Amino acid sequence: MAEQKKKTLAQTMGITRTVIRDPSEADIQLREDRIGRYFKKYLSKFVFDEFSPKFIEESKAGDLLKGVPIPLRKKDLKAFDGGEGLPMLVIAENMAWVMGCDPHFKHTRDYVAILGRLYNYKLYEGMMKEGRDAAERGAMDDACIHFRAALCMKPDYLHAMYSYARACRAMYQNSHNEEYVGRFKAEALDFFELTTETHPRFAQAYYYLGYAYLNMGLYIKADLTWAEFLRFSRNGPDKKEIRKRRQQLQGPIQIESGYNDVLAGRYEEGREKLEPFLNSQFNTWWPLHYYLGVAYEMTGKKSEAVASFKKVLTMNASHIETMQELVDIYTQSGDRENRRKYEKKIELVKKTLEEDQKAFKEEIAREDKELQEKEPTEQKPEFIEEIKVVSREKEPDRKKIKRLDRKEK
Repeated sequence: MAEQKKKTLAQTMGITRTVIRDPSEADIQLREDRIGRYFKKYLSKFVFDEFSPKFIEESKAGDLLKGVPIPLRKKDLKAFDGGEGLPMLVIAENMAWVMGCDPHFKHTRDYVAILGRLYNYKLYEGMMKEGRDAAERGAMDDACIHFRAALCMKPDYLHAMYSYARACRAMYQNSHNEEYVGRFKAEALDFFELTTETHPRFAQAYYYLGYAYLNMGLYIKADLTWAEFLRFSRNGPDKKEIRKRRQQLQGPIQIESGYNDVLAGRYEEGREKLEPFLNSQFNTWWPLHYYLGVAYEMTGKKSEAVASFKKVLTMNASHIETMQELVDIYTQSGDRENRRKYEKKIELVKKTLEEDQKAFKEEIAREDKELQEKEPTEQKPEFIEEIKVVSREKEPDRKKIKRLDRKEK
C-alpha cells in the first residue's frame, strides 16, 4: 500500500482550500465581466501613445514596452510629448484605470507585466489603498476600478477580492435600477464565495456571504456559512449577532428542507415537515401554502390542496403556478366552471404582466443607459476593513477595524 501523505495541521482541521475554480471563473481577466459596462465610459478620457526607443532602452521594463500603447489623460500629453517629462507613477495609475475599467482590454497582460517588473507587489498594494480611500469618500466607481486593477495584477489577492465584493455590495444597495442591482449583486455574491474558497480562514467573507444567502431565501446555506464564520472569527460582537441570527433561522431552515423534499418528489416527508408551521408565525408565507398544496395534491388530498392553493392566492393574487395547479385539479375532477375560471385568470394575469414588463424593461433600459454614460455622484462613504495579514491564511487584526453601518441586516 502506498504511504499516505501526511496532512498539515490546517488540513486536519478541515480548513484547507477545498474548492479551486477554473481560471475562466476566478481570474478577472478571463471571467465574464458583468459590470464592466458601467466603467468603460471612463476610457474615453484616455488617449494612447508609445514610448520612444530611447526611453525603452533605458527603462527597467525594457522590451516589455515595445509596441504597447501607453494610456495618457489629455492633461498628460504635453508632459509626455517632450515637455517636462511625465512621472512613471502617473503612467502606472493610468494603466491601473484602464485595466480596472476593462480587464479584458487587449493590453491588460502587457500592463501587468510592465508594472510587475517596475513595482512588484507594492503596486497592487498601492491600488488597494487608492480603492479604500475612494470608498471612504463615497467614490465607489473609483474604488471598484482600483480593486479590479489590483485583481488584474493578482487574481487571488485577499484584500482585493474582499474589498471588491464589499464595494459591489455597497453599489447595488444604493441603486433602484433592476439591471444594475442584479449585475452588482451577482458580482458581490460571486466574489464573497471566491474569497471563502480561496482564503478559507478569512472570517468576514463568511459574514457577508451569509447575509447574501439569507436575502436570497437560502436559509440552509446561510446557516452553514455562518457556522464557518463562527469557527474562524474572533470578533465578539459580530459572533453574538450571528449566533442570534442562526437561532432565528431554525424555523426557516426546516421550512426550506420541506420545500426541498417536495421538489425532490418526497411529498409525504415534505408535508410532515411543513404542516407544523401552519400554526406558527410563518403561516403568512405564501410559499409554505404553495408547497403544501403540491404535497397534498400529489398524495391524493385534493380538497386540502385546493384550500392551500386558494390561500396562496389571497397572499399572492398573480401567482400563475398556483392557478395552473388549480386548473389541473379541476380538469381531473371534471369541474369545467372552475377550470375555465382560473384559465381566464391566467390569461388576464399574463397579459397584464406582459404589458407591465414591456414598460418596465423600457424604463430599465433607459436608466441603464444613463448609468453607463453618466458619472455618478458620490455615495455615502463605505468603510472597508483594513485587513492586517502577516501570512496568507492568518486571521486579520480586528482591533483597528472600523464598524460598517450594515443596512442589509
